Amino acid sequence: QVQLVESGGGLAQAGGSLRLSCAASGRTFTTNTMGWFRQAPGKAREFVASVDRDGNPRYADSVKGRFTVSRDSGKDTVYLQMNTLKSEDTAVYYCAAASDHVWAVWGQGTQVTVSS
Repeated sequence: QVQLVESGGGLAQAGGSLRLSCAASGRTFTTNTMGWFRQAPGKAREFVASVDRDGNPRYADSVKGRFTVSRDSGKDTVYLQMNTLKSEDTAVYYCAAASDHVWAVWGQGTQVTVSS
């Protein structure tokens, strides 16, 4: 079973940057597609980005060109580099690991707050 721990959240100004990290432990990490999701107050959790075991990324339209997802399999860590932050990026960000085509394991979340 994979366990995930996010870090790197905090407060940023609009137009600024933050980098989130997701450290994985447990069984084989490199075979999982890893993803980032977010949930703003009063809204449903939404997909942000994912990266497969070959490093191929996917992004939600709302973050394309601003966010970059990557993975370091040697460190069992996935990153989300967030640039040109907007107030609407404010949310709790969650890391997730896929198994059998479902998001099976979730981290505890890290708060990102963007001030305008």
